[in-house]
Amino acid sequence: MARSLLLPVLAATLAFTVPALAQTAAAPQVEAGTYAVDPGHTQVEFGVSHMGFTNFRGRFSDVSGTLQLDPKAPAKSTFDVTVPTISVNTPVAKLNDELKSDQWLDAKAFPQITFKATSVTPTGPNEAKVTGNFTLHGVTKPLTLNAKLHGAGVNPLNKKVTVGFDLTGSLKRSDFGVKTYVPLIGDDVEITISAAFEK
Repeated sequence: MARSLLLPVLAATLAFTVPALAQTAAAPQVEAGTYAVDPGHTQVEFGVSHMGFTNFRGRFSDVSGTLQLDPKAPAKSTFDVTVPTISVNTPVAKLNDELKSDQWLDAKAFPQITFKATSVTPTGPNEAKVTGNFTLHGVTKPLTLNAKLHGAGVNPLNKKVTVGFDLTGSLKRSDFGVKTYVPLIGDDVEITISAAFEK
């Protein structure tokens, strides 16, 4: 459960390259430069089967990171995101404390979740597969996520140049040493990182 979020996303620094994202957006919309995560509009969510009855969901907050974007040379673009393990949150307060404990994510020993991309493969307009090394609970494994660019341009409210995209995929939490209640609580964890970066 906790594994999925780590976004990323996804969170040490969650880093990966995103040339395909820069490549697929219209040139006038995507500006080269350094971007920072907008934490108020970036979400890292996870879902896991609860005894086969429901798909239980939670999220991580306080995401940070930077995006070095070069639309003319997308292979040089880099992306890093950090997700604090202790920020894990569900609708159940008791469960939140349990997930932070050494029974699950062990936030004290492993305070961050990270991802470092090693390759990006375009799969269609504004879409790509991003493969990289994902670290959770002190374990690093390869992981492939599906990336989709939502848009790029000037935010009409704060006037900041913004790029937004989603990363989705799944992993087995047992691969990262988080085996509590498997298979009663699902081993497969769905991950969604909805990221907004401001220049």
